[in-house]
Amino acid sequence: MSEQPQFTIKVDQNKFLPAGGREVHAVVSVEATGPALPSPSAVDAAVVIIIDTSGSMSYPDSKLRAAVAAAQTAVDTLRDGVEFAIVSGSNTASMVFPQQPGLVKAGDGTRQRAKAELKRLKASGGTAIGSWLRLAAQIFDARPGAIRQAILLTDGKNQHETPEQLNAALAYCEGRFVCDCRGIGTDWEVAELRRIASALLGSVEFIRDTNDLAADFQAMTEAAMGKAVADVALRVWTPKTATLKFVKQVMPSVDDLSGKRVESAPQAGDYPLGAWGEESRDYHVCVEVPPGEIGKEVRAAWVKLVVPGAPGEEAQVLATGNVLAQWTDDEALSTKINPRVADYTGQAELAQAIQEGLEARGKGDVDTATARLGRAVVLADQAGNEEITALLRRVVDVVDPATGTVRLKRDVDKADEMTLDTRSTKTVRTRGGGTPPTRKDETVPTRRGEG
Repeated sequence: MSEQPQFTIKVDQNKFLPAGGREVHAVVSVEATGPALPSPSAVDAAVVIIIDTSGSMSYPDSKLRAAVAAAQTAVDTLRDGVEFAIVSGSNTASMVFPQQPGLVKAGDGTRQRAKAELKRLKASGGTAIGSWLRLAAQIFDARPGAIRQAILLTDGKNQHETPEQLNAALAYCEGRFVCDCRGIGTDWEVAELRRIASALLGSVEFIRDTNDLAADFQAMTEAAMGKAVADVALRVWTPKTATLKFVKQVMPSVDDLSGKRVESAPQAGDYPLGAWGEESRDYHVCVEVPPGEIGKEVRAAWVKLVVPGAPGEEAQVLATGNVLAQWTDDEALSTKINPRVADYTGQAELAQAIQEGLEARGKGDVDTATARLGRAVVLADQAGNEEITALLRRVVDVVDPATGTVRLKRDVDKADEMTLDTRSTKTVRTRGGGTPPTRKDETVPTRRGEG
């Protein structure tokens, strides 16, 4: 890792608290930029493509044909020298290419053989996604230092494993690789695939038109080829008297990372972020601190971007930033709401309202569904989120967007509902804020024992 991207951390917040105030909110923006990014050919990467070949993939047969074509496109997109494998998933997981669990280097010959093996795929059996992921982990374990990216495509629910088996598989795979998940058809569960993607630090999308699948696979593979640093983590230190309430990714999508914390030092924990290329992501950090005297300023949290070291080794620090708190009796200062914090708080609430509303609708709880989806309409309207507003209108009749007065539609296209559900966690730059901060962070000298 002699060549690294140039990482920066910027903290956007209103540090001023009223007398007795305790809760500090901040948006931590992390960006990796060139020209110090290593050339793609210098990056060690491995990709595993997992294709659902359960019986349902044959109805209609266009699903399996589209899946094969998409996987072939992904294989063609692999850079020479990148190691890859293809897995077929049904009741169990099996190798498509190579024949034995392992990885092969991409080149003209291996690409042609892999694409030929993909053409031979047949659909039969059930769906046991945990076993597919375990095989991928076994394959990736041979390359612990590489960028490790899996692509998983399914059209169904995880019906041939218990929830406990899937949970155990996710716990086993967590930290071993990143997995982007894609669903086709309308028989899979958004919440289930979202849980897999969240545990494995990937994305989830509904590919409504199978004709779009190949382009999506190409984009995912190109994104994997653009990663430069594996296994990055956000390390958050807080004072002994403070409580870290949550750490959430809020851009490009909403994902609560709080449960992923790994203790790294006294008063510090690491939140895994997966692999990074030339990109930016935003995180919402909330800390509760004991009230201080008027005029006093303290460091509420110290955030670092790190590549954790092996046991007994120091982490490599890529960038740092401070979350501050200062008490004031100036009401104009303490009541000012930081626009980026407000924007992301609203988008997180929007995602929750949509998911809760759709879940209640599925259970036949009309009152809860109407209330939650109505709240979603208000939030989307306030934020100017036109895409979500349009998707909501396919599920509810909007009487008054300002008050959230809505009526549930009687007949809703299942695909419309699933599109709304998957899109709910995608955050956007809206008129409410969300533009990157331009000021430099204030700095506080490091004190012994911090981080």
